[in-house]
Amino acid sequence: MVVNKVFLDTNKIIDIFEPRGKGRLTAEMMSGMEIHISPLSIHILCYIGKYKIPSEKLERIEDYYKIVDFDEQILALALKGPTNDLEDNIQLHSASQSGCDIFLTDDKKLLNMHYFGKVRIVSKL
Repeated sequence: MVVNKVFLDTNKIIDIFEPRGKGRLTAEMMSGMEIHISPLSIHILCYIGKYKIPSEKLERIEDYYKIVDFDEQILALALKGPTNDLEDNIQLHSASQSGCDIFLTDDKKLLNMHYFGKVRIVSKL
């Protein structure tokens, strides 16, 4: 069985933790997949959701998601593009550097790219 490596953009993480009426991702939808997220997404989630640390809701996040390293190389690549939005670039390069097959997002600008390197950009699994 081939396990897809899926990277969740920040908007998808927010939909999981702070449902906003959109098509919500469920554990069943991601069954059998290796799910990757950026530490940047956790930071943004905490800011938007006004989470206080420690947070029971976030304590076990590493049990469900692989947290991608955010290092100097990813930042250096992100500062060069491919878009004019640093946060989007960090997410795209994080997905690429971690060998993900799929980048899951609701961002229309990113969806219009269709691919970033070998990473397919989609809105649904």
